[in-house]
Amino acid sequence: MEDSGDVGIAYRQLIFDLAAIIEDAHDDESVLSRLLRLGQRYLGALGLTLGELEEGDDPGSRIVAATGAAGWALGRPVSAASVKAVVHTQPPPYRVELDVLEEIASDQLRAMGIGWILVHPIYVNGRVAVILGAYFGSGQAVGPDQTAVMKLLAAAVGYLYRVGAPARLANQAAGVDERELFMAVTSHELRTPVTVIKGYAETLRDHWEKLTEHQRRESARVIGQRAGELARMVDRLLEASTTAEAMTVERAPFDLLETLRRGAADLPSYLRKRLQIELPEELPAALGHRAGIASVLTELVTNAHKYSPGPAPVVLTAAFDRCTVLFRVADRGIGIPPDRTPNTFERFWQGEAGDNRRYGGAGLGLFLVRKTIERQNGWVSLRPRDGGGTVAEVRLPRGDIGVGEA
Repeated sequence: MEDSGDVGIAYRQLIFDLAAIIEDAHDDESVLSRLLRLGQRYLGALGLTLGELEEGDDPGSRIVAATGAAGWALGRPVSAASVKAVVHTQPPPYRVELDVLEEIASDQLRAMGIGWILVHPIYVNGRVAVILGAYFGSGQAVGPDQTAVMKLLAAAVGYLYRVGAPARLANQAAGVDERELFMAVTSHELRTPVTVIKGYAETLRDHWEKLTEHQRRESARVIGQRAGELARMVDRLLEASTTAEAMTVERAPFDLLETLRRGAADLPSYLRKRLQIELPEELPAALGHRAGIASVLTELVTNAHKYSPGPAPVVLTAAFDRCTVLFRVADRGIGIPPDRTPNTFERFWQGEAGDNRRYGGAGLGLFLVRKTIERQNGWVSLRPRDGGGTVAEVRLPRGDIGVGEA
């Protein structure tokens, strides 16, 4: 806890800060992130995470807020095995050692200087719906003050969920009909390319003799470009409408470097010109589905290009650690606030809504990226880039090691 010189003053300030956040709970994702930042400060922790759990072994379970040294985990799926490892019957909060976690997760945490986790399960409607975790170094210990802060923080988070926040949980309780939303979004987004194609086709039909050769070729070019966009959008909409349970992927080791190079070469010319490739000479094999990586790369580079106007290049890099191989797409665009990154992987989410939107799209690209990578036991995350912009990072298990060899 903060070294205030007066524990009473520190507690009063904590309560004031907590009350202010809860009273301003109009922006659900922002509230969760602000609560975690507050908790990190008063706990003296290296970082905090909040994992939202679906009922059963559901792929929708994930880290929805993260701070500090645990920020890299934002957006990462939470497996049923991980939940079982950290949810105990003893009164919370309690200490959990990294050894009980899955190997990839424990290695990532140790690499960030984390030695153990203070865990507090949060019950909503009779089940563990949220897990609050505070991350500490091996030499750090907690006392009664930190325990009290953790319990207070968990109570605040539980209250927000029980009254209907965040919006994702509230939407589930209200029974939002996603089919209606799907139809509304798709009808709106498909209208634009169809209208353009129809307009240029009618121009060619009605004014062929009056048009110059250049104008005819330009009209044909636009029709072809918009038809390609329409085809890609239809493919994405069809994939988005397919449930994760119905789609199986057979994983195998593959050369990620070669896949990235081929994927970059197949990008449209305007994206190839923007892309700066900084790949290493060698990289361990990845374990996953080679065909899905090209579409993931296309979505990430397209997104980076769309939201980063100007001459700055979009940079593609790759690396590896003990258990995973990864690639990153970095831009110098408008960026995404840290408390908004969980939303970006939801279906139909867009940075701007309504008539204020400056950028088109159906809000499906990053949702499909997430689903594609999760089916390969990997995960994708976004974070602000130093100096401005966004970094999208995709991690997959290494394909050159067996279970227990890492």
